[in-house]
Amino acid sequence: MPARIDLAQRRRDVVEAAFRLLVAEGFTGVSLRKVAVESGLNIGSVRHYFSDHRSLLIAAVTEVGDRMGARLTRHPTDALAGLTGEAAVEALQRRLEELLPVDEERRVESIVLTEFIVAARVHPAFRPVTERMAADLRLAVTDFLRALRVRDPAEEAERIVAVLGGLALDSVTPHGSLGVARVRATLRAHLRSVLTDVAGHTAAR
Repeated sequence: MPARIDLAQRRRDVVEAAFRLLVAEGFTGVSLRKVAVESGLNIGSVRHYFSDHRSLLIAAVTEVGDRMGARLTRHPTDALAGLTGEAAVEALQRRLEELLPVDEERRVESIVLTEFIVAARVHPAFRPVTERMAADLRLAVTDFLRALRVRDPAEEAERIVAVLGGLALDSVTPHGSLGVARVRATLRAHLRSVLTDVAGHTAAR
């Protein structure tokens, strides 16, 4: 009896191969043929899941968003209610680090996302995906801040999202070459400034 093929796993293998190529060669280094070689499949098998280069890249960045979202769901927003001071800073830091390249898995995700965002500047077909991911991120951060009773949570969320984007970019490019320790320290300093007066308490410095 022939071995049963796990189609979902094979699709994940293709996406993982695209991840590796994006990290090694960037956006222009990814093609269906290269992904086929990297995943150990023939080009016909790859085309069974992804008809073209665009659909493969959209699947890759969507997978990044899904992974980030899944990690965030492990930190319920309502668990932030009532936290103040350093406890609030620590809880928010844990959530936001799920989106930053503080380990190898998240570093790969950040590179894939960065490559896609840059590509979206000149490829309009990619923009709806990046715009949706950006909106989801802003909403999640706003909800965190609202639970922590931060004044003007939507406005503060914009600033935090900008900090996250800058830290991610400077971590995965030669522009900043930030290490994990610096990423964490910079994020914590910013969150302390945001959460200083939460519920009338002062975060520890």
